[in-house]
Amino acid sequence: MSNYKEELLDLLKDKAVVFGEVTLSSGEISNYYIDCRRVTLDAKGAFLIGEILSDMLEDADAVGGLTIGADPIAAAVAVRSYEKGMPVSAFIVRKGQKAHGTMKRIEGPLAAASKVIIVDDVITKGGSVLEAIDAAEAEGHQVVKAICLVDRQQGGSDIIRDKGYRLEILFTPADLGVI
Repeated sequence: MSNYKEELLDLLKDKAVVFGEVTLSSGEISNYYIDCRRVTLDAKGAFLIGEILSDMLEDADAVGGLTIGADPIAAAVAVRSYEKGMPVSAFIVRKGQKAHGTMKRIEGPLAAASKVIIVDDVITKGGSVLEAIDAAEAEGHQVVKAICLVDRQQGGSDIIRDKGYRLEILFTPADLGVI
């Protein structure tokens, strides 16, 4: 594991893991919560995420996902990719189509038929990633793959892969020491 990935893992363990009963967005009850925003919105965390994921972009034109978990990840990757001389744009997928103005579902500087990578902070049942994939494909973009910081290993990654999408995961609950 690279030093950056080890540093990100340490930061997630230190700042993102919260123990106690919580209801997840999937509706399931868990005895721990992984609040990645405590890391994705942290200066060091954003740098590490941008550094690691910008090396995973292949030939993508843009990176983004469903708001709000994906927003800081996409921005960090876009900034770091620019600094490395291989810029990709960031985009945001709204949870619903905007009801006024341009009425867009996807915000960002995407050209028609862009190759995109969907990002998310945590996968449980895969709903956020699949919703972002559906929105991107509905607008004619090609989904190259999805990348997630943490897979809770509760079936979501299998569902995404069973639908034929490539998915790369950085960490699991075992890596974070929660199981």
